[in-house]
Amino acid sequence: MTSTITKIKVLIVDDHRLLRDGLAALLTQADDIEIVGSVPSGEQAVSVFASLKPDVILMDIMMSGMTGIEATRWIKEQDHNVKVILISSEIKKELVTAGIQCGIDGYLPKDVDTSVLGEAIRTVKGGGRYFNEAITNLVFEDFYQKKKLTNPQGKVTLPNDLTKREQEVLALVASGKSNQEVADELFISIKTVDTHKNHILDKLGLKNTAELVKYAIKNKLISLD
Repeated sequence: MTSTITKIKVLIVDDHRLLRDGLAALLTQADDIEIVGSVPSGEQAVSVFASLKPDVILMDIMMSGMTGIEATRWIKEQDHNVKVILISSEIKKELVTAGIQCGIDGYLPKDVDTSVLGEAIRTVKGGGRYFNEAITNLVFEDFYQKKKLTNPQGKVTLPNDLTKREQEVLALVASGKSNQEVADELFISIKTVDTHKNHILDKLGLKNTAELVKYAIKNKLISLD
């Protein structure tokens, strides 16, 4: 008796035909991924996503007309269950931040390996978030450097400071890694990872990773300079 694989439906949005075709050719080699559409603009993505019903959208950022970030914001407002991974040739903090603010589930540079792209698609489909190491380092560099953030009067505005280990766990969790992957990378137990995650959320009064990233942006814990 053969089992049927439930495939992850993917929509590709990019204004370069060659890139769209290349991504489609690579991803169709995976048994669990199905390309349901390929369009050249944010406007077309907005028009077709409801009928194509993709699980995951691979969205270019810089396109003529509507940008990928604008299209993502509109799509997420219509259906927050659709997962969106931004793909870009540029890794800029302001682009990552803008994407997070509009609800992206992942952000990858265009030169990532196919295996990483597949992992990202599966991670966000499963409810996680995926940011590769370069992007995670960029967004959370203020946490890594453990800078003291001050207001114009010179008073510290980060009352719930995180320990160095909590910062490390935070970055790995935000990159979409599972508890097991975090445990393996930091050489600690899964139980310890879970404890650190709970401490981080408790310190910041938040419920999940998504709220954590939004909190960091809203409270200017991440510099856009």
